[in-house]
Parts: sequence; structure tokens; C-alpha cells
Amino acid sequence: MSHSASTKRKRKDQLYETFAWVTNALANPHRLELIDLLVQAPRTVEELAQEAAMSMANTSQHLQRLKQAGLVTDEREGLYVRYRLADSSVARLWLELRAVAQQRLAEVERALDAYRPRRHEFDQISAEELQQRLRDGDAILIDVRPVVEHQAGHLPGAVAMPLNELESRLDELPRDKTIIAYCRGPHCAFADEALDLLVARGWKVARLEEGVGEWQQSGFALEG
Repeated sequence: MSHSASTKRKRKDQLYETFAWVTNALANPHRLELIDLLVQAPRTVEELAQEAAMSMANTSQHLQRLKQAGLVTDEREGLYVRYRLADSSVARLWLELRAVAQQRLAEVERALDAYRPRRHEFDQISAEELQQRLRDGDAILIDVRPVVEHQAGHLPGAVAMPLNELESRLDELPRDKTIIAYCRGPHCAFADEALDLLVARGWKVARLEEGVGEWQQSGFALEG
């Protein structure tokens, strides 16, 4: 190999090594969960550690790896540091990664069935059907994610009703309408738990599988 060809080869290798910074940063289940949480809302290290059931030290180390790869940014707010996705392309990357894994790996469906054992028991509606039913006034859409996520951005017309508040707020829900719940997307069990409670109390229910990430990916706008 000539000197010029050898130099070109090294430069190409360096290029692909640079691409690998991103894949290496994502090649960890804890960091993927942090990305998933940041799709929902910016959060401090403390909030992310609590949501992901990790220590503060581990959470901070994982966030630094994601930051080094350019996937997240941070900003100081007094005593706290708040993290957010670098931009919307990171959310798209995460959604596409999930989609490829679900299409190519049967293990994803088995793991999802184990995590959401009742996911096939509830009626599921599309984004278009949801919008029509809200226009017709025969359904109520509830967002059962934590309040901080609802405030950061939610589906149009959604009522904030976090899962941990739902049972104490049932009297706010009309009996003559279908209650449609959504949470963080198809890999989140919050909406299933909410619908399980509502069905047991006599409501007619349905689930929207999409969360805010999928909603935006489909070209729809958020409120909030």
C-alpha cells in the first residue's frame, strides 16, 4: 500500500472511530433509559437517578458519557445541574434504534410481554382516531406520566393525571366517556396500570401506545 493510500486509510478509520463514539455511548442499558427519560423532559441528576433507580454517582458517570458523545447537554441551575437531549435528532435516533430492535429481535417482544403482561387486553387506538374522538367529544385523554413530564410537553387536550394521583381523582372523570390513557410510549407500563384501575371501577377505556416522542416523530405538535 502506498504512503498516500495508507494515510487515506487511517483517516477513514478515524472517521468511523468518531462515529463509534455515539454507538459506544448508547451501548449500555442504563444510558438508554436515561435517554428515554430525557425524551420526556429535561431533568436534574437527582431526578434521573430516582427515576432510573440508580445511585447519583453512577447516574452522573453515565450522563458524562452521553455528554462526551454530544447526545445530551447540561446547564447549571443554582445547586443543580439539569440535563436535556442535545436536539430532536437524538430522540429520533433512540426511536429508530428501538424500532430496528423490535423488528429484528424476537427477544424484544418477549421482554415486552413480561414487562407489560396485560398489554393485549386493552383496546388500542391510533393517533388519528384519538384526534377524531376528542373532536367528537366522546373521549377524555389522560396523561399518567409524572407532572414534570406533562409540563415539559404533552399531547394536545391531555389532562394531567399522574398514576400516583389517579385513584384519588377518579371523581374528575366522566362516566359517559371513554378514558384514553397514554404514558411514555409502547415500552412504558404506566398507562396499563391506570387502565387496569379504571376498568375495575367500571370505566370504558382505551390506550394510546404512542408517547410524546412517537407523537412528534409522526409530525404532530405538542402542547406545553
